[in-house]
Amino acid sequence: MSEECASKKLGLHPEDTCYDSGLESLQEAVLHSTPEDGTPKPNRAPQPLHSDTTDKVSETQDLERVDSTYGSASLTESLPQTCLPPSEPLETGNQDSEHLDSLTYLSEEGDTLLHLSIIHGILELSLYFISLAPKDVLDIQNDLYQSPLHLAVYLGQMEVVEALVAKDVNLELQDRKGDTALHLACEKEHLDCAKVLLRGPRGPQNLQLQNWKGLSCLHIATLKRNQDLISLLLESGADINSQEGTSGKTPLHLAVEMLDRSLLLHLLQRRPKVDAFMYNGCTPLHLAVGRKDAGLARLLCQAGADILQRNREGDTPQDLAEGNNQLLALLPFDDLKISGKPVVTSA
Repeated sequence: MSEECASKKLGLHPEDTCYDSGLESLQEAVLHSTPEDGTPKPNRAPQPLHSDTTDKVSETQDLERVDSTYGSASLTESLPQTCLPPSEPLETGNQDSEHLDSLTYLSEEGDTLLHLSIIHGILELSLYFISLAPKDVLDIQNDLYQSPLHLAVYLGQMEVVEALVAKDVNLELQDRKGDTALHLACEKEHLDCAKVLLRGPRGPQNLQLQNWKGLSCLHIATLKRNQDLISLLLESGADINSQEGTSGKTPLHLAVEMLDRSLLLHLLQRRPKVDAFMYNGCTPLHLAVGRKDAGLARLLCQAGADILQRNREGDTPQDLAEGNNQLLALLPFDDLKISGKPVVTSA
């Protein structure tokens, strides 16, 4: 590898803290390895890793970083030609220092060679790097806390995603927004990527994990109105009654809030808790009535919603329907009900 590429190896700044995952031990093992001819390699002391985490992801830094942000097509520097894989596979005992050094290459923004090859869309180089590197190197996060898996999922690079998952990389690493790779798959509606992530070698990941906005993967899929993703997540163990972190809405609340009849029907078929509470005590029926949507209110009532359930302000859905004859027809006062449920009597 050229001096330009090798000189950046482990060139961490004091604020870089995302690289304490085995690079030092890897470099030491590489530098102290003995070739097949028995000639020992010279000892070189590894550079120390730092632990200061001050101002890791400031807004100013976000503006300056354009090479690693999702969707970027440019870099502050191009990939050196000496970093490209050889035309023929190398024997393990004959790997020269240029290719070994490429495993510990870090750009000024904390990107490994794998980050850079994914951004550039160089599939051959990405797969070659993954085949050589140990798991700890593949899990390195850059200055924006993006792992190679984050970038590959965002860009929809299926072969890279499959190769990384096969190497048992950490599927629950979170970027600067708290998103895991599966969050990004749902956000970008990459169904095939989501399927690969959900069949990782360690089994289902924590599907309750929320990003910094309080959203789980199921909440994101619901907000995207993607019924295929919703079904996939529920079949993989996601909780249909999970509350998002800001106001306590369940997917059912979100479907009502978006006034999406088809989505609401899709969720109701999964038998969710129809009277689930938000943090303010509102049920999905409160939201439907408050939005004066008789169609959604009818569906919820047919699913057994309680028309007399009070929220934190003491209002029932029936109270909120006052003055709206169409809604009041769905929430009659003269029916015999106990706790908002119709009472069926025998003749």
